[in-house]
Amino acid sequence: MTSVSTHILDTSAGRPAPGVAVAQSVRAGREAPWVPHGASVTDADGRCKDLPDPPEGTSHVRLEFATEAYFARRSTVHRKPAADQQDAPRTRDSGAFFPEVAIVFAVEPGEHHHVPLLLNPFGYSVYRGS
Repeated sequence: MTSVSTHILDTSAGRPAPGVAVAQSVRAGREAPWVPHGASVTDADGRCKDLPDPPEGTSHVRLEFATEAYFARRSTVHRKPAADQQDAPRTRDSGAFFPEVAIVFAVEPGEHHHVPLLLNPFGYSVYRGS
């Protein structure tokens, strides 16, 4: 069975990112339309452990992370105002330069695909984990 999991690490805080909504879509072929296929919210450890397995024939998965709401919550608790940070770029009210992050990746039948998101207010990176 093919499976997908993810987690988010807020690299600016050095902590997991809890409470981030994640939507999963799938398609069967490069030209096929995207089909919604489940959603989750990161837990206290920044993990989504309950994304549904992609259906047979899936060739690509898209994970969409709703990061703007996370940064809005975080900015009221953890962040100093931009004016108080030396050389800090101006951000939107939420503090999110990237209000959402979409990751598309190819899947192989029968394999587990763990795709972590390393996130900060001004950038992100992803990789295939284990």
